[in-house]
Amino acid sequence: MDQQPVNITPNLIKHFADYLRLELSLSENSVEAYCHDVHLFLQYLECRDGACPASTAIDDITQDTIENFFAYLYDLNIGATSQARILSGLKSFWRYLTQESLTDKDPTILISSPSMGRHLPEVLTYEEIQKMIDSIDLSQPNGHRNKAMIEVMYGCGLRVSELIGLQISDIYRNDGFLRIIGKGNKERLVPIGDSSLKILFQYIEGARLHVNVQPKFTDTVFLNSRGTGLTRQMVFLIVKDLAEKNGINKTISPHTFRHSFATHLLEGGANLLAVQQMLGHSSVSTTEIYTHISDELLRDTLTSYHPRFKK
Repeated sequence: MDQQPVNITPNLIKHFADYLRLELSLSENSVEAYCHDVHLFLQYLECRDGACPASTAIDDITQDTIENFFAYLYDLNIGATSQARILSGLKSFWRYLTQESLTDKDPTILISSPSMGRHLPEVLTYEEIQKMIDSIDLSQPNGHRNKAMIEVMYGCGLRVSELIGLQISDIYRNDGFLRIIGKGNKERLVPIGDSSLKILFQYIEGARLHVNVQPKFTDTVFLNSRGTGLTRQMVFLIVKDLAEKNGINKTISPHTFRHSFATHLLEGGANLLAVQQMLGHSSVSTTEIYTHISDELLRDTLTSYHPRFKK
């Protein structure tokens, strides 16, 4: 009689956590991190093909499945260091499964840790981002503008093109959302925290009022001293100058704030599908099913997991 397939279920992950605590004597933080890695992988499977995590058979998962998962994390701008930690969690999970004779194959065994820091921009720590924001001189003409830009890039995970294209009419102040036009003219709503929103309007209702705005740019949020829109290069130079001023010896660009946004959320335990939606990425192989996550879930995700939302 054929053996019934073993599925990855919440109960199995709970037994894995017990194994980490009792047999490997790992700290509670490490246990939570490893279990989070497994949950993240299950969310990927759900995002990929709509499979219910509770019905994911262990023996159906191949090396290709694992490699595609890490390719997906790469597409979400999750850096090599974070990928390596997630891989460590998955390897521990499959070691547990094989030790318990729940499977006789380990799809992670031939997968090596991603090369560190070669392809993706580095991630900034929350402390480094806060240090950069705090160092902005608000007595300077563009101080409030630059502070608002950093807040929005990091707090909302925007691409630089989305930042410089942001319109005042796209800010839903009372609801706490930004309407973003992303790649391919795709529209999405992104939550913005109260503190970031406050700083944004300190600029819009303050320093921006003293700019001689050119007719074509009356609705554009971020303006230069000539009253026209910012260029990508100008935003890059502002970010580079702030990093150098604060002794941050990392190769960073405006994209680094988007990268840090995604990394901090996922490492904090945020829902993969919600992060994907906020970044404006298409799902792996579906088009519509997972794009209709509720606005409330997006806001709850940021409120719970983004350090900028925490009081």
